Amino acid sequence: MANRGKGYLEKKKDIEAANRYSLREAVELAVFSARTKFDETVDAAIRLGVNPKHADQMVRGSVVLPHGIGKKVKILVFAKGDKEKEAQEAGADFVGSDDLIEKIKGGWLEFDRVVATPDMMGSVGKLGKVLGPRGLMPNPKVGTVTFDVKNAVEELKAGKVEFRVEKAGIIHSPVGKVSFGADKLIENIMSLIETIIKLKPASSKGTYLKTISLSTTMGPGVKVDPVDVRNLLRAG
Repeated sequence: MANRGKGYLEKKKDIEAANRYSLREAVELAVFSARTKFDETVDAAIRLGVNPKHADQMVRGSVVLPHGIGKKVKILVFAKGDKEKEAQEAGADFVGSDDLIEKIKGGWLEFDRVVATPDMMGSVGKLGKVLGPRGLMPNPKVGTVTFDVKNAVEELKAGKVEFRVEKAGIIHSPVGKVSFGADKLIENIMSLIETIIKLKPASSKGTYLKTISLSTTMGPGVKVDPVDVRNLLRAG
């Protein structure tokens, strides 16, 4: 195990490792533990009662967080003709077709998200080995392969996040910045969890929402009580 810095250990003193906190308490503790000079990102790790090895238990989707993620996102759109103009007017940072494909093949990767019109996917598919491992490959399941380019770009600019359950059954996702404060972070987290619950596979048995943990970029994890979250969802 890597040695933890003094600052990390000081922050962890405020958190009881065995404790499961209410969502508000956990958010407030995570925010309090972020004492660096930069605005740390708050991340959620949600372990689900699924086995991703089975195709029918793969949980994947996207959600537009009410308050975004506090980061300016550079969006690249693969499109031609009228759709190219539509992407530019919607605020895409880079728009093109074969020219961008060749540029990426040459090693250029100065963008955060990728959208493509369906007619471009035959060419974009050639970039699978480059974009796939980085989580940048457009996918119709999360709305990034579409002819509705305007809406796709606007949602990404507004704070749309994509998520996918990993081999261990955990979904990792950013939910905002420390500077958002507790209320906005809670709204973002609840939107994420609501979406994940709606995507529960029919073949998933037993407890679906197993554990939830929050952490900041440089801070320790804070466990959330899933029962509290479920109660908040029912109340909402």
